[in-house]
Amino acid sequence: MTTFTIEQLSIPPSLDAPGAEDFRASVDVRNAVRVHDAGTDDVAASAELLLPGWLDPHEPKTLLVARVDGRIVARGVCERRVDETETAWMIAEVHPDFRRRGIGRALSLALEEAARAEGRSKFIVYAPSPEPAGGSAAGPSGEIERVDAPTGFGSVPAGNPEVRLLRDLGYSLEQVERGSRLLLPVDPELLAAATARARASAPEAQYRLHSWVDRTPPQWREGIVHLLTRMSTDAPSAGLEEPEDAWTVERLLTDEEANAGVRIALTTAVEYVASGALVGFTEIAVPTEADRSPWQEDTLVLREHRGHRLGLLLKAENLRLLQERHPERRAITTYNAEENRHMLDVNEALGFRPFIYEGAWRKDLAAHRNPAG
Repeated sequence: MTTFTIEQLSIPPSLDAPGAEDFRASVDVRNAVRVHDAGTDDVAASAELLLPGWLDPHEPKTLLVARVDGRIVARGVCERRVDETETAWMIAEVHPDFRRRGIGRALSLALEEAARAEGRSKFIVYAPSPEPAGGSAAGPSGEIERVDAPTGFGSVPAGNPEVRLLRDLGYSLEQVERGSRLLLPVDPELLAAATARARASAPEAQYRLHSWVDRTPPQWREGIVHLLTRMSTDAPSAGLEEPEDAWTVERLLTDEEANAGVRIALTTAVEYVASGALVGFTEIAVPTEADRSPWQEDTLVLREHRGHRLGLLLKAENLRLLQERHPERRAITTYNAEENRHMLDVNEALGFRPFIYEGAWRKDLAAHRNPAG
């Protein structure tokens, strides 16, 4: 048996403040876990890049860590939203060298207790589920037993430790997400051809593109916050029933200010000319550290304007902008629900390829007792 302790860390207001070294150590664990499971360091991030998200007043977070002989070897995150009182989003991450010692279970139960103390009764966990190496989880038939998502799209290996733990704790798999990676640069001719295909369904006289770097121009702030809010309700969420995440201009400005200096946002939005309103957008986040990979943030086309290849138009233009502004970057990552075939088609047409799948799990306290008591 490994002896370990679990404690809550205070989030430092800056990386020069007391407690910053422990925060950095927790980020090191995050990176070790994600790089190990995904097989690429494109998913790693620095403490400087992540700290603004931890200080976001709209999405308060609790950080738990497990220590072995004083060393932080695991972390647990519990995130809430100030305008929603039911849901908590949680993840427990254990360094690969310290797995199968009961730390993940203990952290998961501690996270549930923290969420319960905040009055939360619906828990959502997004857990990466790598394919077992060398068929080690194959059954008598030679096939790996799997847990299928009720959406009918995607599955996770039933024998994976995170799958067995979550099922044992009373969670139900609701959705499978695909992580995809695109090597850069993309052939400019491919981007031009994608744009041409999209423009055949969305002529410029009907749909006009607007792109900007970093902060949102004043004339588009109201439109962007409307799209950000709709992102939380229009994106496929299966049985997770993700709650609305309401954005305001004030929140947008606060978020942009908090991330200034650590990441650059590249945004392309589409205006419906007849109304002058924004009806879709896509955003890429580019870390200011040159050795860090950018990642795809939100992409959304309003339901009432789908069917015109606007998703392809937006993404092709924003990738062109990325390569123009940051030609040194070598890859970009994105995540999509497996049932979101339209967006997966767009990504695949642009060259994205899968690198990891993760299960989206749900547990309701009304339906499950606490396994610890």
